[in-house]
Amino acid sequence: MSKHNKIGLKGEQIASDYLLNKGYIVLHRNWRSGKKEIDIIAYRDDIVIIVEIKTRTGTKLLYPEEAVTRRKQGFLKIAAQAFMDENPGYKNFRFDIISIVMKGDQVAEIVHFEEAFY
Repeated sequence: MSKHNKIGLKGEQIASDYLLNKGYIVLHRNWRSGKKEIDIIAYRDDIVIIVEIKTRTGTKLLYPEEAVTRRKQGFLKIAAQAFMDENPGYKNFRFDIISIVMKGDQVAEIVHFEEAFY
């Protein structure tokens, strides 16, 4: 497995634990609709939360959350609609980003952007 894939998997685990500690229910990790993937689908307060995780080992080039481009947001919107169509019992959803900066094996920073885009 490549280094960036290992960092991504570690970030997803960190984000999942973070959400659980904040009282969210993690419904799915790496949920797919065709070729489009949602990192985490969580639930809290009658809202489905579509979470994109970005993990980096530094911020020299850009902050992790800046990698969630409009194109990526578009893919997430399509996947989120597919999830909602398959699960009509859920009525409301939002898009969050969790940005993680690692220093070695330790979390240097974790920022949760709620309602990050629409």
